[in-house]
Amino acid sequence: MKKIIGFGLACLLANGVRAQDSAAPGPLRFSAYAELYYAYDFARPAAHIRQPFLYTYNRHNTVNLNLGMVKAAYDNGRVRGNLALMTGTYANDNLAAEPGVLKNIYEANAGVKISRRKNIWVDAGIMPSHIGWESAVGKDCPTLTRSLAAENSPYFETGARLSYTTDNGQWYVSGLILNGWQRIERISGNNTPAFGHQIIWKPNDKLTLNSSSFIGSDKPDSVQQMRYFHDFYVQYSFSAKVAATLGFDIGAEQKATGSSEHNRWYTPAAIVYFRPTDRWGVGLRGEYYHDKNGVLIGTGTANGFQTLGYSLNLDYNIGPNAMWRVEARGFSSRDAIFTYDGKPAASNFFLTSALALSF
Repeated sequence: MKKIIGFGLACLLANGVRAQDSAAPGPLRFSAYAELYYAYDFARPAAHIRQPFLYTYNRHNTVNLNLGMVKAAYDNGRVRGNLALMTGTYANDNLAAEPGVLKNIYEANAGVKISRRKNIWVDAGIMPSHIGWESAVGKDCPTLTRSLAAENSPYFETGARLSYTTDNGQWYVSGLILNGWQRIERISGNNTPAFGHQIIWKPNDKLTLNSSSFIGSDKPDSVQQMRYFHDFYVQYSFSAKVAATLGFDIGAEQKATGSSEHNRWYTPAAIVYFRPTDRWGVGLRGEYYHDKNGVLIGTGTANGFQTLGYSLNLDYNIGPNAMWRVEARGFSSRDAIFTYDGKPAASNFFLTSALALSF
């Protein structure tokens, strides 16, 4: 989700490359990012499209661009704004519901500081999501591919945000009004605003705790089913070489319009990142996703999506602007929701390699 990565200790440890701002002085900065990848799925899907619940690195046996982006950012202390345009398979898959050129907008927002003495801002537009411990920018995350929690919660959002950061930087609090669950354009027939909150507590340089929520409907008002979602994670840096993330997402959605019964899903995840040298890094991930009723991941099977995931990635920082990564990842499900050699299978395994460049 966001993906508010500025507060993420594990992501900071993992990030051996940084976007380089323009050398020009002043509040306007420019940056660019590109991530090329190759993935091999041992199920060998003939159409080269991998799992429908994955929206990043989702092409089999082809060299492809996951995310290419150019960005301009402005901040003079009183007014700020961001405009980022993108292309790649991430844009194509994750923004499939958006029309036309809206698929190519990664970020487009503006903000105004409304207090002279306090750090209080109002921002509006298309923004990175306030939910989650990962972002779409691979170099900022401790694993090559994104967790199931990130892939099936918003990467971005459109709306307005009121935020406050304490003078010592230990607390960040925000409230949001949104167009919907990962939407730029509102769904036809939906005129009900969605709401969210985020609280981040960072008492020191080692520890970060986050609480984020979403309340709203992702359907037309005539068949409205309210969705309630909460994201919690804690990140801790044990040393300059080891950091960990523990996350837990849980959600509930009405079974029918006006119903007091809800379908629920949840997902715990744990990520540990080791950085033995300035050049090398290793990421370990374990996760579980339980969506028996198919609210977000439909399978059409008796037990729905009840899947265990694991991964191991090895990173090499080529230089200040480049990172090369390799990852082995697998899934094991209660039902045979995958395929292997054209037959139903309960497991899936794949390898991914990526080269990230930032300027």
